[in-house]
Amino acid sequence: MPLASELVQSCTSVFTLPALYSHVRDVVDDPNSPMEELTNILKLDPAISARLLRIANSPSYGGPKQVDTISRAVNLIGVQAVRDLVAATTIGQTFSGMPPQFMDAARFWRKSLFCALVAERMATSCGVDDSERCFVEGLLRDIGHFVLYQTVPQRAQSALIEAGYLEASLAEVEQSNIGCDFAEVGAELIRSWEMPLHIEQAIRCQLSPKDAGEFALHASLIHLAGIVADHEELEPSRRPAVLPFSPHAITATGFVLTNLPALLTDLRAQLRDTLVRIYPQAVAA
Repeated sequence: MPLASELVQSCTSVFTLPALYSHVRDVVDDPNSPMEELTNILKLDPAISARLLRIANSPSYGGPKQVDTISRAVNLIGVQAVRDLVAATTIGQTFSGMPPQFMDAARFWRKSLFCALVAERMATSCGVDDSERCFVEGLLRDIGHFVLYQTVPQRAQSALIEAGYLEASLAEVEQSNIGCDFAEVGAELIRSWEMPLHIEQAIRCQLSPKDAGEFALHASLIHLAGIVADHEELEPSRRPAVLPFSPHAITATGFVLTNLPALLTDLRAQLRDTLVRIYPQAVAA
């Protein structure tokens, strides 16, 4: 069976949504648009966010500190270069190679965005500094599935179906069917891009945050946000009454579980408002 690193090496592209380009172009071309507006648009897309951070952390920019937020990446790269990057990524190459019968891209994007919103809000409620970092980590939480559905689509889909049928952990079934799981593959992709280590470790250890060492807080927040995002994707009749949070993650973050219902009510409304503004097709996905 292939190693996660081998799947990443054979992955030819990472996908994004075409609606992003028109929004970025309009903001960049408007001299009255603040930098914050561009940053807020860019950070809503997992593939573009990953590419921006990868470029900002490349030897070409060689800064003394690792760049781990979208706003810093935009400031470093420049708005015109960002617009060109978005254009090159989206125009003519959108979803290149992705078998549409295997992945609903709009639904994936919606879930990634919701996970990011949950991670950022949880981080804020737990008093974590610079919660935008957690937004990026939540946005990229599922990025490994992009690789799996491009490189081994049949086995990835089979694992998803089998996990649902057996009511088993998707990661465990992926390990059995593919030889690696989405968290491992996603972390390898992020590592290959030379992105900040805290992002890689948050993704890699999201299923077992106690193994994240000094990055346990980040991994724990992504663990919690990921479980919430997965839970939201289930049909109401199939949702468990108690979410399977790791006790270690609860302890590491100090998140108060009784705050979750109100938090989710706010975030569902925020997600819908964001989708209506940025990508209406994903609202009903």
